[in-house]
Amino acid sequence: MGVEQPQGDYARAAASRRAATLFRLTATLMIAVLLHLYIRMEWVWVWAGLYTLAQGVELWVGRPIILEPERVPSRWRRRAMACSPVLTSTIFGSLSIPLFASHERFAPTLGAMLLAGSLLNVIAVNASLRLATLSAAAPHLLYLLIVPFIARMANPGAPLANALWFGALLLVGSVAVANRTLSAALSAEAAAKDEAERRRHEAEEAVAAKSAFVAMISHELRTPISAILAGAARLHSEVPEASSKVHAQLISDAGGLMRTLLNDLLDFSRLEAGRMAIEKAPFDLRQTVSDTLRFWRPDVARKGLRLRVEGAASLPRWVAGDALRLRQVLNNLLSNAIKFTERGAITVRLGCVSDDMVHHLTVAVSDTGRGISAASLPRLFTPFDQLSASVVRQHGGSGLGLTISRELTRLMGGDLTVESPPGRGATFTVRLALEHAQAPEVGEMGPSIAGARVLVVDDHVVNRRAIELVLQPFGVEATLAESGEEALELLGAEVFDAVLMDVYMPGMDGREATRILRAGSGPNRDTPVIAVTASATPKDWEACLAAGMGAHVAKPIDPIELYAALAQVLSGDERDGASLTPAAAV
Repeated sequence: MGVEQPQGDYARAAASRRAATLFRLTATLMIAVLLHLYIRMEWVWVWAGLYTLAQGVELWVGRPIILEPERVPSRWRRRAMACSPVLTSTIFGSLSIPLFASHERFAPTLGAMLLAGSLLNVIAVNASLRLATLSAAAPHLLYLLIVPFIARMANPGAPLANALWFGALLLVGSVAVANRTLSAALSAEAAAKDEAERRRHEAEEAVAAKSAFVAMISHELRTPISAILAGAARLHSEVPEASSKVHAQLISDAGGLMRTLLNDLLDFSRLEAGRMAIEKAPFDLRQTVSDTLRFWRPDVARKGLRLRVEGAASLPRWVAGDALRLRQVLNNLLSNAIKFTERGAITVRLGCVSDDMVHHLTVAVSDTGRGISAASLPRLFTPFDQLSASVVRQHGGSGLGLTISRELTRLMGGDLTVESPPGRGATFTVRLALEHAQAPEVGEMGPSIAGARVLVVDDHVVNRRAIELVLQPFGVEATLAESGEEALELLGAEVFDAVLMDVYMPGMDGREATRILRAGSGPNRDTPVIAVTASATPKDWEACLAAGMGAHVAKPIDPIELYAALAQVLSGDERDGASLTPAAAV
């Protein structure tokens, strides 16, 4: 292949020969010491010095190739890299000549072993560069052809001297077979690596396609879910009849269930793709746990169960971590405990051991249900696995809750484990290490958003109407626009207090519209823009931030989160684009 050899082969050959340098020099030193002590070959040190010098030259030639493997070596360096094995092999193998000519007992045997071992080393070290293999092997092959003559001259009357020809040819043939076998193995290895790389690319493309599909489906599903939840809330607040309120609550509960299932699917997709991020911010641990337990007390009472809490006093107040994800994990464990317990109690045991660096939090949720069989425990954290068909029929769900909870706990640096003694319910235990934190400074309360003029931009009429329904109880005056172009026309003619901008729209999307707004000189150039999107990944938010958006909320719209976002941007506190909605903090 010569100088046309790909630079990657030169880099591999240089690295391989460099890795074997210490072994070669150690072998050279040992051979010199042995020959000096037992045969009194004083000049062997000259041989060892020359070989060491040749190794140094080879290292100097190959060093730039190893340091910059992606760079094509110069022509002279490639030639030197391919031919330097000739020099080292010539010097090393030259020792076999005096050994074969020696009358010392076993000296010829030592010479034969030296050539055979050196040939095997040449094949193993230079296999990635054929020219280097040939150039390194050539001197040894030449020595093998010469030694029978030397042996006959040194031992003219020995009948076995002629047999050395056969031994030399047999060794050459064995070396050729070994070289071919090693080359085939290396080719097979390279082909296997190429195949593995191809499959990896295919898998990455499949994951990307699936993520794009999930994002598209989530966007399409969040639109009707937003409308269902907003319409049900408005209906519940306006209708006077009790029966109508029950029906409105039924619609709201169904919409909430749909939102939960969709969120589970999206969370699992993000976890699977490695795109789930964990926040680390100060939060009140006691308040977070208390609020979570308070949320589930009505459901516990509705089933006639008892909710016991132990060890709450041991919890610290302020810690640093992800309060949203911790609450999500606890919500899932409490929901499952209530779901699978027909009578008895749900017990939440809280514990915390603190040191100078972190608080070691333990939360154990125990129930008095039927428990989990030993055969089912290994499948408990398997995605989409509901353990039995009866569970699916009776309780529904996606089968993702526990999987997501364990992965979230591990992302937060902890773990989620389960124990279930036969017939004694189940206990799920969360262990986390939370850093110490100080209570944040209490700022002034944000202004009321009543009377604010807000432009709602969304290409889907259902979304526009749903957001309008959410804003009306807050006293917000909403103006609707169905495209980025229409929004820019309104923003150039009227003054607004804030803009709720859908990110993904046909034609001009929300980010492009925001960039044009910021680059212009109209009356709303500095008006806060809140991104409204079904995709709330960090990458999407960074793109929104770069476009000039100051906050974001996730679909389906949560009225409380939307109110908080509007109140914050209207107060002028956008915190340099920090997330203003827990749902978007992923």
